Parts: sequence; C-alpha cells; structure tokens
Amino acid sequence: MRVYLPCTLPALARVVETGELGPAPLTGYAVTPALIEWYASGDTEELEYVALTEAARASLRMLADSGGEAAPRRVVIAAEVPDSALSAGTDLADRGRVRVTRPVPLAKVAAAHVDDADAVPDVLAAIDALPAADKGDDDARFTVDGAEAHELMWYATQEIPDLLG
Repeated sequence: MRVYLPCTLPALARVVETGELGPAPLTGYAVTPALIEWYASGDTEELEYVALTEAARASLRMLADSGGEAAPRRVVIAAEVPDSALSAGTDLADRGRVRVTRPVPLAKVAAAHVDDADAVPDVLAAIDALPAADKGDDDARFTVDGAEAHELMWYATQEIPDLLG
C-alpha cells in the first residue's frame, strides 16, 4: 500500500544516510477504508491527495516540535509498505492514519514531496499560529491554511541527495 509519511529535511537526510526510515512504529497516512467512507465521492487519485495533505499537516507539527532546528519546509515521504506492516484505525476521526510497524527501507521509497523555498515564510507563520489554531482561533487557522495552500514539490528518489545538498 502507498503510505505517506510525514518527515523533515534533517530526518530525510538520516533516511538517506541509514538507508531506512525508522525506528518503528511510524505514523503515516494512506487510503484506508475509513478514508474511503469519509470521502465517498473521490477517486483513488483524490484520496491519495487527501492522505498526502494529512501527512503534510503532520510534517508541519513535526517542524513546530523541532523548536526551529529543522528547515521550515514540510516533507512527506511516499513509500510502498506491505499490508502486513500496517495497522489502520477504523474510526472516522483517524481517517487515513496508519501505524507502520516496521522501519521502511529506502528502497521502498517512491518519492519525496517537499515545500518549495517560496513556501518558507508561510510555513514559519503557520508554525507560530499552530497553538492558537488548535484553540479555535479563526485567524490562526487561516494562517495555517496559508501554508497548506502551497503544493509540495515532487522529487524522485534519485533527486533526494541533490535536494539535501
């Protein structure tokens, strides 16, 4: 199954260095039965985009938790993970969230999705606004949505070292 794993640029560099994304368990996002039920009218491509977007939101939270140590660009790793290494919730609140029970080898990574440098000011503003957005502040939520308005750029696995360089 295609799984979208939230990440940061320093963590992506560790994946390249160690040859795997881990340690397990990892939280990812995928087209799960709960996501299909929640987004009943979508085709596979639309559902994968929803899962990618959920992973990008999780990446934003990882950036906020890094205390400014990670470059302010959201990163999502798309990987093929065997169903035997996944567990998915059935609750609609979890929608596309999955738990990956084993490290993901770099060989199973299909692509990386990363914010363009132009998104950095909006990502920084979104990181600052997250606490207020979580408390229901509409203006802060609008700021967070501003980061989500940026499409993540697609990088093939062979382009990842250049991206990090």
